[in-house]
Amino acid sequence: MSSTKHVAVIGGGILGVSTAVHLLRQGASVTLLTEQGLASEATGRSLSWLNSAGERSTPYHLLRVAGVDRYRTLFAADPSREWLQFGGGLMWNAAGQSEVTEARHAYEKSIGYDSKLLSPEEIASVTPGIDASAVPGKAIFNPGEGWVSLPDLVNFLMEEFHALGGKLVLNAGKASVMVDGGRATGVETAAGETYPADAVLVACGAATPAVVKPLGVEIPNGSPVSMLVVTKPVEHQVTAVMNTPRAAVRPNPGNTFALDHDWYEEDITEHADGSFTIPDDVVQELADESSKLIAGNPELKPASWKIGYKPIPGDGEPVFGELGQVPGCFVAFTHSGATLGLIAGELLSGEILSGEKHPMLATFRPGRFS
Repeated sequence: MSSTKHVAVIGGGILGVSTAVHLLRQGASVTLLTEQGLASEATGRSLSWLNSAGERSTPYHLLRVAGVDRYRTLFAADPSREWLQFGGGLMWNAAGQSEVTEARHAYEKSIGYDSKLLSPEEIASVTPGIDASAVPGKAIFNPGEGWVSLPDLVNFLMEEFHALGGKLVLNAGKASVMVDGGRATGVETAAGETYPADAVLVACGAATPAVVKPLGVEIPNGSPVSMLVVTKPVEHQVTAVMNTPRAAVRPNPGNTFALDHDWYEEDITEHADGSFTIPDDVVQELADESSKLIAGNPELKPASWKIGYKPIPGDGEPVFGELGQVPGCFVAFTHSGATLGLIAGELLSGEILSGEKHPMLATFRPGRFS
């Protein structure tokens, strides 16, 4: 597509891997560098609910809808994949907030987003496995939503990455962007290894602002600490992603559940070495809250949990595209990495190779912070 032939990608999460594969599909050569392993940061601990529910800017909504569309295409190719399913999304607010729920439903209807306002008694008729007694008032069901297990998706994409001749550099430590004459010229690892490139993509999740800061680029970082819990296997009929006042729950491969929320953030301790801990009883409390949402209230036992920063730019909107201060260096930094994972890789790879800016990314440029 252009003179840009070799691209170095920093980041082994969904945005880096997706962009790398899209670049390879278009004939570029790609070196993908990870600080640790693949999906070792936010991609490995994302609820990964595929949606554009609620209210946000129109460009962001349209990009998310396109993102869900790309997953539908992938799903249609093989609906039996256990790690990508479309069972809808179900949400409700706390008791006494029925007006908030109804307003959200009205907004979703106004923009053509598939949204059904349900009484607790009506939930069983549209989605299975839910304990309706946990719902204090109206709930919203969005039939078009789904979920993906991002580590499984990364593994799936990496098969194509290797088949197309991509080069993978694992455990490279904290990498930096090389600049010569004001232009990005490659990547240098913590150990001093260098990888020359015609263009560089920085897709390091919550660490992205820190990676580009030495280049004189300021990107506000609003990333909070978060946790994802995966339960031990349990028999259930749940197909929808649930977002509720005390727990967010989605099905997960192997008859397990993935759980998260934000009420326990103050119970998480960050240590000097960058690791995090949380009391076991708090993790179990999240599992107990989740159990209340599931028909039969099965005992949920946490099998594992991961804690770290959830990537969120300072203004909440995605940051995609080339740095004005450093031509040849691109960034991908967004909260909705799961929903946008495939579409962002598609659009960014096109920009990197053609030099033409895609109109869907116009409002998400890093230059808006300058």
